[in-house]
Amino acid sequence: MRKTSFTICLLLLVFTFSMTSCETEHAKEHEHKHENHKKDWNQEDHKNVKAAIENYVEGLYQVDSTRITKSVDTTLRKLGYWYNPKDKAYMDNLPMTYNQLVRLSARWNKDGSRINENSPKKIEIYDIDSKTASAKLTAEWGIDYFHLGKVNGEWKIFNIIWQSMPETEE
Repeated sequence: MRKTSFTICLLLLVFTFSMTSCETEHAKEHEHKHENHKKDWNQEDHKNVKAAIENYVEGLYQVDSTRITKSVDTTLRKLGYWYNPKDKAYMDNLPMTYNQLVRLSARWNKDGSRINENSPKKIEIYDIDSKTASAKLTAEWGIDYFHLGKVNGEWKIFNIIWQSMPETEE
């Protein structure tokens, strides 16, 4: 009986090790394919996706709503989570339409006090396919995640989910 239990335990150990090894290999293969996919991105599309996000952030930073209209689709769906330091809590699901964003860009930094030379403007592009793309922006107000679509040859921002810079809720 002991020998059988030992054999079963040994087989389970070998099986577990081989499954873990297979999962690790699968993860490495998936990561390798993803990295190769990045190398295959059309450079023109990459440049234009980045330009759409730059227009969005600069539209707000430079108080230029024309940059918003150039890069954001009129069907925009934007939701956010703003941290209220007074309440020490996030306000959830704050929606914004395209028209609200255009109006905000015309006033958000009107007096020039919201940004400075050290204000962040980091763009990370996660994926670009023939008609869709995803990216992240770290800006003065926080973090935006984007879904973009290619419409009539132009990259437009369709969805944004954002939050204030991460804070610790108490």
